[in-house]
Amino acid sequence: MKYQPDDLEIGPFCPPTLDDQGGIWQWDGQHPGLYRLDRAFFEMLDTLGFHFHDEDETLHIMTDLSKRQEEANNCLNVAEDDSVEMSILLPVVPVPADSPTSLGTVAKVGLALDGVPIFADAPSVLDTGNLPALDTCGGHVDPGGWYHWHATATDIDSVYDTQGVDAHCQQPQSKSAQFAYAFDGYPMFGSEDPTGEVPTDLDRCNGHFGPTERHPEGEYHYHATQEFPNLPACLKGVVAKDNFTTNARMGIGSPRKPGQGPMPGAC
Repeated sequence: MKYQPDDLEIGPFCPPTLDDQGGIWQWDGQHPGLYRLDRAFFEMLDTLGFHFHDEDETLHIMTDLSKRQEEANNCLNVAEDDSVEMSILLPVVPVPADSPTSLGTVAKVGLALDGVPIFADAPSVLDTGNLPALDTCGGHVDPGGWYHWHATATDIDSVYDTQGVDAHCQQPQSKSAQFAYAFDGYPMFGSEDPTGEVPTDLDRCNGHFGPTERHPEGEYHYHATQEFPNLPACLKGVVAKDNFTTNARMGIGSPRKPGQGPMPGAC
């Protein structure tokens, strides 16, 4: 399958200058929180020793991560590659695992109903020095050139309301609709159940057994949270072996041979 439906508009990611406004970023250093990528955010990072812009207030932006980086701190805004295709394996009948699988940085989470893959937290600036900017729907382009989510995009406006961030996702929003299937085959929904209530019995993976539109009698499923990233914290079911591969020349799921070294911003 291809990685992006024809009608999905993505961006903005990195703002060209400090006077522009880009997407969002979950900052995990001093003064942590969810921020818009704007002058106030980058000037704050500058005081903390992360210099993402020149004296003329233009940002250091990298669009091709196969090239050598010239600056210590760069905003990553990778160009898309329309030739990328991917193969994804999801269990038709979910099977509970012996124990939950934790989801670390860029771990494989699932597949949205629109065909866009979903991954856990993007790499931290504290680890790489680079900022792989997300758009206001919580997605960005992998080093391999394909777009993917780092959030439940159809309920991300709830996060902005909860955390007081001036942002809006252009995707239609629904707090109770199904967004995706996790890689273990269990469905993923927004932050509310069919009655419009926020579930209070969620397990540590943000899931529970309860009624859904497809199974009124109940099924196990995940819910988004109202904090970023609003994704499952772990997977309760068994996942397929080699469940995500691409023909991209680098990045997650690519056939890139070991020993070529990490790309800028890679985990």
